[in-house]
Amino acid sequence: MKVLMFGWEFPPHISGGLGTACFRMTEALVKQNAEILFVVPHRFEDEKENGSRIIGANEVKFNIFSPVLKKFCKNISFIEVDSQLIPYVGQRDYYNITNHTYQHQSVTDSHSLFRSFDFSGGYGENLLDEVDKYALVASQIAKDYDFDVIHAHDWLTYRAGIVAKQVSGKPLVIHVHATEFDRSGENVNQVVYDIEREGMTAADHIITVSNYTKRIVVNRYGQPLDKITTVYNGIEEQDANVRKIPNPFGKKIVTFLGRVTFQKGPDYFIEAAEKVIKKDKNIIFVLAGSGDMLNRMIALVGKKRISENFFFTGFLRGKDVERMFRMSDVYVMPSVSEPFGISPLEAMREGVPSIISKQSGVAEVVSYAIKVDFWDIDAMADAIYSLTHYPAISNMITKNASAELHKINWDKAARELIEVYNNVK
Repeated sequence: MKVLMFGWEFPPHISGGLGTACFRMTEALVKQNAEILFVVPHRFEDEKENGSRIIGANEVKFNIFSPVLKKFCKNISFIEVDSQLIPYVGQRDYYNITNHTYQHQSVTDSHSLFRSFDFSGGYGENLLDEVDKYALVASQIAKDYDFDVIHAHDWLTYRAGIVAKQVSGKPLVIHVHATEFDRSGENVNQVVYDIEREGMTAADHIITVSNYTKRIVVNRYGQPLDKITTVYNGIEEQDANVRKIPNPFGKKIVTFLGRVTFQKGPDYFIEAAEKVIKKDKNIIFVLAGSGDMLNRMIALVGKKRISENFFFTGFLRGKDVERMFRMSDVYVMPSVSEPFGISPLEAMREGVPSIISKQSGVAEVVSYAIKVDFWDIDAMADAIYSLTHYPAISNMITKNASAELHKINWDKAARELIEVYNNVK
């Protein structure tokens, strides 16, 4: 089984759980004898080796006169009208490509036919430009490589998957790790929503990371239930016995770790923390992460006059995440809408009891975590207080959660993905 997989990030260059999920997923698929061609916008050449072949879209030479491009421009209208591509191919080249004027020119220098586009490989202000440019390059990749099925991760790569399907005729599977309703609530970005719906409609099959997300795909995007399969994320097992790291405060530590955005509910974490601190000032709260709400959260902590009990670490990755968990006594994930949520599993693996939002996919697969509605800050505060003051409760949850993790693994996810691939071939 040869899989052409489109993603937006790959370790160590990640900004959240998506990159980690792609890494572990492809690693497990390779164990199932799948051959993975994993495309990222920008290859930094230090990506972790896990048996996949990493292709950087920034390294692909694209023939601007090729029949593939003409077919692409003719059949995919969004490329023709999206002038945001201009900064990347040059104004004259873009105008000529989208208006099909190159075919009327005679060119003597064959080297001038090829272009390679640059990508930031991140989530900057030109993100929509890069999404369209990525799709343009995908048509060349689909022409140059041999594969059986296309697998596109999240909305950023759906257009690339659609183009690859049109060029190759191979089936397209899209993987919904999050939707615009998770990220923005009811204030959706219409452009992003349209891309998501376009990808879902064009796909031969849709994978969701939870039944929670499946319901959103059916109810909000109008997709048929029989077109969707839920494949839960996994967690890699710990190599050795967990060793707690003594924290420098000599106090209990309660941690939030994730993007500091509307979706992750950091404001509810702070509201609950305030209630706990009123009962016990000897608890430290750590908000680890970065995002558009970070400055507002710092200001909120100051406004509530609880800054002596709060620490902001910024974005953590790799060993720093592991160290943070091993210093923590409680992990809280108060997400407003969480398609899955790998971080509670990481915390459980490190022996940290977790409090998780009921509005999350991970709540479907774990029993030994305290589950609260994201908006119920009283219940959240009570759970934090209980886990920091009653060791018997904390120890019971930790012990049973550790055993439960053995059933949540990437090998199981990979077998289910292979079954989806076989059904659409």
